[in-house]
Amino acid sequence: MLTDERDAYLAHVTVERGLSTNTVAAYRRDLLRYCAFLESRGAASLVDVRRADVAAFAEAIGMGEDGRTALSPASASRTIVAVRGWHRFGLMEQWVTSDVSVEVKPRAIPKRLPKAISTDQVAAILEVAATGDGPSPLRDAALLELVYATGARISEAVGLDIDDLVMEPGEESVLLRGKGRKERVVPVGSFAARRVEAYLVRGRATFAAKGTGTAAVFLNTRGSRLSRQSAWAILKDAAERASVQDVSPHTLRHSFATHLLTGGADVRVVQELLGHASVTTTQIYTMVTQDTLREVYAASHPRAR
Repeated sequence: MLTDERDAYLAHVTVERGLSTNTVAAYRRDLLRYCAFLESRGAASLVDVRRADVAAFAEAIGMGEDGRTALSPASASRTIVAVRGWHRFGLMEQWVTSDVSVEVKPRAIPKRLPKAISTDQVAAILEVAATGDGPSPLRDAALLELVYATGARISEAVGLDIDDLVMEPGEESVLLRGKGRKERVVPVGSFAARRVEAYLVRGRATFAAKGTGTAAVFLNTRGSRLSRQSAWAILKDAAERASVQDVSPHTLRHSFATHLLTGGADVRVVQELLGHASVTTTQIYTMVTQDTLREVYAASHPRAR
C-alpha cells in the first residue's frame, strides 16, 4: 500500500506539478528511504503513520540512525520536503484525515555565499574553451559564453532548442525554461551572440550530420542533445586549463549575478534574469557585493582606518 501511495504522489509531482526529472528522481530516493523506515515501525500505509514516526525519521536521517548514511543538512531538508509533500497529497486525496507531518520542519541549512569568480577568470575560461580546431571548441565556447551572458543553469542551457534562440541584430535573446518549467526571456550580449552564431554556422552541422535531426542547440559527437553532465565536464575542463580553481556547475551563473549587482544592477532585475521566484533568494548575492564595498571603502576613505 505504501508503494502504491508513493508512486501516485511521484506521478502527481511529475505530471501535475512539472518537477524536473532530477528532482523527481531525488524525491523517489528520499521516499524509498522513508518507506523502509515506516515499514520497520509497522506502518503499511500513510493512515498508519503518526507524527512521532515522521519526527523520528527526520532525526534518523541526520544522524544515520536508520542504518544508512547520515545526510547533510541540505539533503535532509530536501528529504523532509518530499515527505511533507507526500503527506499533504495523502490528505488531498483523502487517504488520511490529518497531515501528521505538518509540524515537522526541515533542518536549518547554514547560509553559504555563492561562489563567484572574477571577470578576468571568467574571460580566461571562455578564451580557453574556444581554443582548438574542429566543431567542439565552437560549441564549448558558445555554451559557456551563453551561460555566463544569461545566468542560465547548465540544465537550462542544454535544454535549449533552435526555436528558443532569437539572433536578430539588436534583438538577441534566449527563452529559458527553469524549475517547474517556468519560462523567462533573457537578453543575450554581443560576445555570446557572436559565439552562438559561429557555432550554429560552422560547428553544429558537423554534429547534426551524425544524428537523427534533433532540434537541440547544443549537440554531442553523436548528434544528440548534449547532456548536463557533459556540459559540466566542458566547464570543468576549461577551468582547469585556465588554472581557475573551485569551479562548480553554478559558477558562471553565480558570477553572472554577482557581476551584475557589482555593476549597479537592481536586485529585482537580477531576480527576473535568474528566474528566482522570490527576491529573497537573489538577495544572498548582495552579501557578496558588500564585501567588495567594504574593501573599496577601507582602501579609499581617508578615515576608514
